[in-house]
Amino acid sequence: MDNELTIGKQNMVSLISGKPLEELIKPLKREILLFDSYVAGTAYVEDEKFYTDLKEGDKLTLQREPANRFDERAILILDDKKRKLGYVPEKDNIVFARLMDAGKYLIARVNKAENKASFWKISISIYLVDF
Repeated sequence: MDNELTIGKQNMVSLISGKPLEELIKPLKREILLFDSYVAGTAYVEDEKFYTDLKEGDKLTLQREPANRFDERAILILDDKKRKLGYVPEKDNIVFARLMDAGKYLIARVNKAENKASFWKISISIYLVDF
């Protein structure tokens, strides 16, 4: 019978072997928008030519930098090649730092990037990645 449900000889482990973890949990993953902000410190980045590569929707990595001498809650913003774009603004980072320190996974996405002569204005949205 074509519509018959049968139990195969393969177990679940054999069905998922060889697939990366991200592919396995993809249906269970969602991004929850937390806050709209911007990238601070773009005027101080030495090699800003990679800002021109940023496009709307690009995923950015957020990484804690607790050894930062100016801000103990500092959160670096990195592009997909792990190049430093700047920081989450100090006025916005207290809750995000606490979430990251508690083991939560946060990312950012580019909304808009524009050159303002002496600095780049990069607006972002920050998301909690929920599994």
